[in-house]
Amino acid sequence: MSRATLGWIVLGWIGYALLPWYGFDRAASVGWTDALVGGSGLVLGLKGAWWLLPVIAPLLMLLRPAMRPDPASLADWLTGAGILGLLLILLQGFSIGLNGWTYDFLKSLFGEPGPHQAGMGYGAALTATAFLILLCHGLAARGWCRGDAFVTSSIGVVIALIIVFVFFPVTTILASAFADDAGHFAPLVFLEKFVDRSIWGLDCLTGDLRCGVAWNTLFLGILVAFGTTALGLAFALIATRTSFRFKKLLRVMSVLPIITPPFVIGLALILLFGRSGALSAVLYDWFGIPRSRWIYGLPGVFISQLLAFTPIAFLVLIGVVQGISPTLEEASQTLRAKSWTTFLTVTLPLMRPGLANAFLLGFVESLADFGNPLVLGGNYEVLSTKIFFAVVGAQQDQGRAAVLSIILLGFTLGAFWLQHAWLGKKVYTTVTGKGDAGIPLPLPRRVALASYLTAIPWAVFTLVVYVIIFVGGFVRSMGRDYTPTLDHFLTAFRVEQAEWGLYFSGSAWDSFFATVKVAALSAPLTAAIGLLTAYLLTRQRFSGQRAFEFGTLLSFAIPGTVVGVSYILAFNVPPIEITGTGFILVMCFVFRNMPVGVRSGIATLSQIDKSLDEASLTLGARSATTMRRIVLPLLRPAIVASLVYSFVRAMTAVSAVIFLVTAEYNMATTYIVGRVEAGEFGLAIAYSTVLIFVMLLAIVAIQFAVGERRLGRRSAGTNTAPIAIQAAP
Repeated sequence: MSRATLGWIVLGWIGYALLPWYGFDRAASVGWTDALVGGSGLVLGLKGAWWLLPVIAPLLMLLRPAMRPDPASLADWLTGAGILGLLLILLQGFSIGLNGWTYDFLKSLFGEPGPHQAGMGYGAALTATAFLILLCHGLAARGWCRGDAFVTSSIGVVIALIIVFVFFPVTTILASAFADDAGHFAPLVFLEKFVDRSIWGLDCLTGDLRCGVAWNTLFLGILVAFGTTALGLAFALIATRTSFRFKKLLRVMSVLPIITPPFVIGLALILLFGRSGALSAVLYDWFGIPRSRWIYGLPGVFISQLLAFTPIAFLVLIGVVQGISPTLEEASQTLRAKSWTTFLTVTLPLMRPGLANAFLLGFVESLADFGNPLVLGGNYEVLSTKIFFAVVGAQQDQGRAAVLSIILLGFTLGAFWLQHAWLGKKVYTTVTGKGDAGIPLPLPRRVALASYLTAIPWAVFTLVVYVIIFVGGFVRSMGRDYTPTLDHFLTAFRVEQAEWGLYFSGSAWDSFFATVKVAALSAPLTAAIGLLTAYLLTRQRFSGQRAFEFGTLLSFAIPGTVVGVSYILAFNVPPIEITGTGFILVMCFVFRNMPVGVRSGIATLSQIDKSLDEASLTLGARSATTMRRIVLPLLRPAIVASLVYSFVRAMTAVSAVIFLVTAEYNMATTYIVGRVEAGEFGLAIAYSTVLIFVMLLAIVAIQFAVGERRLGRRSAGTNTAPIAIQAAP
């Protein structure tokens, strides 16, 4: 028996015999005895909570292989104890709730009301985790994943986390799509709502009427996916394959939108292009172009989503472009292929994993976004806003929201399938164990010109938008009174000297500190789980792998509003009762943002030759050591992308957490939304400006801490030339 296996057996006993089985939370005030909140599972079981006593059986089973090691029977004991322990914890957790028996057949068998219990605490969580890991060790001993306990345990833990924090809450709310008003199963109700003309109508093709909301969403998603992928590729090519003088500034401008709080980009576009906007006024005064409301509708939502989601494509693609082996391009030119032919037949095909993942993320992000359509949508309705109003509107219809969410999932599944079909089974490995002395080739002239003409105007436009955002915090009222003032910043972030020290009296400090704390906790967890999942998907083969991969995208595809409501429904009652805590915010962010780390990791790992892993394993290193010392250093672009995205999204997300915040854990975005609703645009913009600078500092810190990937290649910078010369014909 390995030390790791023995250690998890000890942890299982600690969780059951020493740690509190139930959580200390608000549920403790509804009438349970003091002994039922805070004691260990063993102590509570001996005091009368008889349903906790059976858990001791699998723990006793684990003592047999610990005291009398027998390799022949070790797998059977670990597997049997793990399965039995998990089943017992799940049965007692879901069978007994706040008010007694959870299911009617238990009430009829044992009478009402039955025993009561609160949500599970640290002891139950640790014991269940120990059973899960020991089950995985038992499966590894049976030969699963070539007997690698680390790989088997990683797969088991990731699957368990996805089931608990993705499938369980999402299934809870989606089940309401097949229920009538009384809560009974009624599939005809689902069919009636699914075929509604307002969803699938095509009246826009035959007249001036609008198309169904599903077609609007699909059309917008495809436009945004193509646009963000093209812009992200242009920025990535300029940043890695040219000697553009202002390359670093261009990179900063490309990622600025990702660090912008919600509604602010839409608000800035209104201040620029609205009927009273600054640019609209200039166009009218100088050229006589009449003021209009063109920004409200498809054009405004499209532009705002391009601004918001292009950085995601850039973060995914820059690592892929950097990973392309110059030797392959030089081999093409050695065979007398022109630079344009080399780019089309060698360079661009090797970018396919990155292009496919960038397109998929842009499409899914567009489908799930509700902030930009809410501000700029006008009469152009999309699924995310319809779901939002179905949940919180005057005519609440949870069943309709669930039906619309299922349609969103269908679109995501379709995009996921098309991505795999386009990539096929081709190999895109370009990073191997051999040194690469090649120099990245300059871009063909037409590609360089197209990249500059695409990226630089967009960067200038982004700069104009952010000038509006920055100026708006320093004037009394943007568009009306441009008198300089610091009142907005003082209202939000005033600091006073009190007798006991500094007193943060500004109205925004509480939400600011809570937001930074939650973001700092969720970012590394998101990156770790996301990249570990990418490693498992690209380096391991196991049954159900395709379904497992799609499961990682599930929470990403559903609008944040639905995710937030599903978390309330699933985690407001036992066995997992975490609403009102900071933990639910962290978990929501981790599994909401994890897909970016997964897709970025997959795109990067697709380029890294498996022989590097195999060489490490051949030399006797374990899988965990191989991943830490071989794979992770090569994954630095994906690590940066995942850390940056998860930290920034935790700082700027609103739809998923607007239902989860409390007075103690009030997030910055909900504070900003409240100020926008109250018409205090200056205060909202001032707070957003502070958040932008904080996130910029965080991005610089992440880049510095992670560092850059070294591939043993000569840099193109050693042979730089002016842009006009370096752009080959």
